[in-house]
This record gives sequence, C-alpha cells and structure tokens, in this order.
Amino acid sequence: MTRVPHGGAPPSPNPLLPASLGAAATGADSGKAMTDPSLRDRAVQLYDAFTHEHRDRRTLLRQMTALAGSAVAAEALITGIAASPAAATIIDPADPRLMTEMRTGTQAGKPARAYVAMLKDTGKAPKRGVVLVIHENRGLTPHIQDVTRRLALDGFLAVAPDLLAPQGGTPADEDKARELIGTVDYDLALAQARAFADELRTLPQSSGKVGMIGFCWGGAFVNRMAVAGGIDAGVSYYGPAPAPAEATRVSAPLLLQYAEKDTRVAQTGEPWIAALKAAGKPFQAFTYPGVDHAFNNDTSAARYDKATADLAWQRSTAFLHRYLDR
Repeated sequence: MTRVPHGGAPPSPNPLLPASLGAAATGADSGKAMTDPSLRDRAVQLYDAFTHEHRDRRTLLRQMTALAGSAVAAEALITGIAASPAAATIIDPADPRLMTEMRTGTQAGKPARAYVAMLKDTGKAPKRGVVLVIHENRGLTPHIQDVTRRLALDGFLAVAPDLLAPQGGTPADEDKARELIGTVDYDLALAQARAFADELRTLPQSSGKVGMIGFCWGGAFVNRMAVAGGIDAGVSYYGPAPAPAEATRVSAPLLLQYAEKDTRVAQTGEPWIAALKAAGKPFQAFTYPGVDHAFNNDTSAARYDKATADLAWQRSTAFLHRYLDR
C-alpha cells in the first residue's frame, strides 16, 4: 500500500446548530431534558433511532422539539448527544512515541484505505499483536483514529480500515457516511478485513496473531468476522449480534461489551450470549449498569461514561494481549 501524508480536512460542524443560535440554544429547556433522567433517556433513544434506523433529520428535530419544548432547545439537545469532532483528540496524532500514517491501496480487488499506528520502538522490539479497529456507522472518523492511537500506546500494532473506501472513502458529512454504511457490500467488507489480517500477520513486527475491536456498527462486524473466520480474537462494543444459529460457526474467542440501557442491541445480544454458551464457545460478556449505547465514545458528552469506558477498555486490552501476544 502506498503512503499518504497524515491528516486531512476536519469533519464539518453539526448542521443543526447555526452559529447565530449558539448562545440561545443552551437555555433551560434543553438543560432540563439533559438533567431529568427520564427525558434524557428518551432523547438518547430518539437519537439512536435516527442514527441506526430512519436517518431522517426532520423527524428527529420534530421529535426532539416535542420533548425539549422548543426547536432551539432541541438543537442543543441533539448537539449534546451527537459526537463532536472537536472532542476527538485524546492522543495527539503527532505524539512522539508513535508512528502514524494513512495508507491507501487495494484489498480484495477494490480500493482500500487504513489508518496505522504503532510505537516507535528502540532497540530490539517485541513482536506485537495486531488489532484491526472497526469503525462505527460514521466511518473512519477522527475519533476512531484516536482510538487506534490509544491501542498503539497499549502495545499493539493498530490498524483501522476505512470500510467505506470502495465507495470513495469516509465523507466529512456524517449523515452522508451513515447513508453510505447502509449500502456497504458486506461480503466485500469481510473479504477486505480478512485480507488486511492476512497481510498484517506476516509483518516482521507482528506476533502473527490478529485481533479485532469494533464499536456499534463495527461491533456487529466483529461478531460477523468471528463467524466468517480470519481473526484470533474479537472485542465487540454494543454491536448487534448475528442470528443465534450462527454461534456454532464462531472461530475466535469473543469479548462482548454491552450497555444496560441499550435495549435495541440487547434484543440480539442476550440470545447471542445464550447461543455461544450452548455451543461451548470461548467468550466473556459484560453488561454495564446505568449506561447508554456508545458509552465509550468520549466525543458524545451525553452518552460517554468515563468510569465504565475505563473499565471496559482495561478488560479489552487485557483480553487482546492474552490472545495476541507471543
């Protein structure tokens, strides 16, 4: 794959919050909605339905206005729940401990793109486990690139494929990205991920083991990859599960991270856990109390839960080291 300079234009700001409304949109109505537990939970459910089901902003705004009491308050409410590109960077892309780059090329006969992060080793470096980082339904965002850097600092060779690359790559407009994710050729995406894994196993820095971690849409992808084969371990964060009948085909140990309030995913997760147990497959599953879908995403102020995210991350990295290290 050929190398491309790191960086790129930042995603566009939230189109629902014009600058002229910035001050007014922080009024009492939206504040009440985010501090009243029942209203807050309903707001998160409405936003999740928008991002994962209908993707109609007019419907979302109408529903949020009814909940918050005014259109201005509704816009502020949406902004608090939506991911903020401005909050994406926890680990500086130019961190001197890391080598990072965006690479382009082909995998499975189609355009491919991936963000790569690894430690700058000095002297004789240990062989490192490879982790493929699978993005949410908004594509390879700055947040997912930041998560990739975090994994590199935890001692992995971390690679985040852009599974929208065959369609031109992740657009800056998140609504457009969500539309594209609904048209992904899933078999091609699995083939590209397997091709990445096969290639990365052979790198001199690699332990020869490849794991996968994914969030939301990416969490579902991890489950599907474990069924399809090609990875040595998988970590799925709040990812909808396959049909329980597929559990007998799972070929890699799984760590499943769920949110108690995420009833949409729980409807598939609970039968999946039972099926994995019945099939005798190696897995761990945790449901974290009192948190929402996307609790790990620190760019979403309303849903991020630091204590839960930290605990889940510790479990994730320990699990991946267990199965990927030599």
